[in-house]
Amino acid sequence: MTLLLLGKNGQVGWELQRALSPLGAVTACGRDADLLDLAGLRTLIREVKPAAIVNAAAYTAVDRAESEPDLAQRINCDAPAVLAEEAARLGAWLVHYSTDYVFDGTKTGAYTETDVTAPVNVYGRTKRDGEEAIMASGCRHLIFRTSWVHGAHGGNFIKTMLRLAAERSALRVVADQIGAPTGAELIADVTAHALRRAMGRDDGQLSGLYHLTAAGETNWRDFAALVLAEAQKLGASLKTAPEAVEPIGTSDYPTPAKRPANSRLDTQKLRKAFGIYLPPWQAPVQRVVAELIKQ
Repeated sequence: MTLLLLGKNGQVGWELQRALSPLGAVTACGRDADLLDLAGLRTLIREVKPAAIVNAAAYTAVDRAESEPDLAQRINCDAPAVLAEEAARLGAWLVHYSTDYVFDGTKTGAYTETDVTAPVNVYGRTKRDGEEAIMASGCRHLIFRTSWVHGAHGGNFIKTMLRLAAERSALRVVADQIGAPTGAELIADVTAHALRRAMGRDDGQLSGLYHLTAAGETNWRDFAALVLAEAQKLGASLKTAPEAVEPIGTSDYPTPAKRPANSRLDTQKLRKAFGIYLPPWQAPVQRVVAELIKQ
């Protein structure tokens, strides 16, 4: 069985190369598979003839998307639509990743898969449009919405906090946005498990949209404080102590793109469908910090 992986050099894509290998032969593509070249994507899929396409590539520059809406739409919606059409033609599965940013963040509790989407920025809108295009295609699919992704490979919040804490004596971090930091390793492992289960059935009943985040919740300020505390325990040379991370409001840190205040996602559907245990968010963060400090 052949699997086609797009976005192999991203945080999740890097981990997927490992996690997917037991399922079959993985054809992994990075920038050589240009998501702006829709005709080229079709040609690639028709040549590889995969049993599953795993799309870990995306336009993720949330603030820059405000000034590049057409580019974000092309990569986050038009390209996935082509992947879905080709998957439907082949009878293949399509795995795709989406985001908590499809919601406006005004709900009191955690968002479920059936809640109405209402993105507040261009990035969220293009990711929502990509979801809808895949679901409308009729292909068998697994769409995983996740949040606050981090890993030892690629750029992310953990690396930014460690870099800034080594340079500055104090940090100011937003404390009124709530979500669940989710490790790229966890996302990749859940993907492989779910895809194996889904492909093992002929009825396609597991096809659908799922929320995939680590258990628990936090805010960006407390996330940062944990990162620094773990780094400090491991002997990292930091100028900022964990307690010196000052909580601020979103209004104190204006950005081109608006962020949802509530990014909590309900994962019950995923757990019930695939029998998956999702660990608390802290342990994967600690593991990534340890790996980065040892580098």
